[in-house]
Amino acid sequence: MHSDQLRAHGLRVTKPRLAVLDILAAGGHLDVDEITRQARSRLDSVSTQAVYDVLGALTRAGLARRIEPAGHPARFEARTGDNHHHVVCRSCGAIGDVDCAVDYTPCLTPSQHHGFRLDEAEVTYWGLCPACQEITDD
Repeated sequence: MHSDQLRAHGLRVTKPRLAVLDILAAGGHLDVDEITRQARSRLDSVSTQAVYDVLGALTRAGLARRIEPAGHPARFEARTGDNHHHVVCRSCGAIGDVDCAVDYTPCLTPSQHHGFRLDEAEVTYWGLCPACQEITDD
């Protein structure tokens, strides 16, 4: 299946690309260190630079999404093309997905579009996750 995805997006099928796609498909919002750690457990050898290169290719092809919460390392996910948003914990950095409004995307109707044809918006909600709330409430 991942081989077909790569080919359909004009990418060569390589073991590192397959491994990273598989890791991202398992879900979550992973940083490069975590993706590299998991890739090394699946492959004989893979450099951190190779993982960066794979993530760059997958992101450009639309098979991965890079999110960059302020003050936190970039994260990557497999969920693409649906204009969803994220909630980020200010304390521990936990990230969750937030679906855009169903059948209507108010985030794509800004007060000023400057002539751009908009197709995506990145909205980040900030707060404290339940675990961090418990710590601060004690």
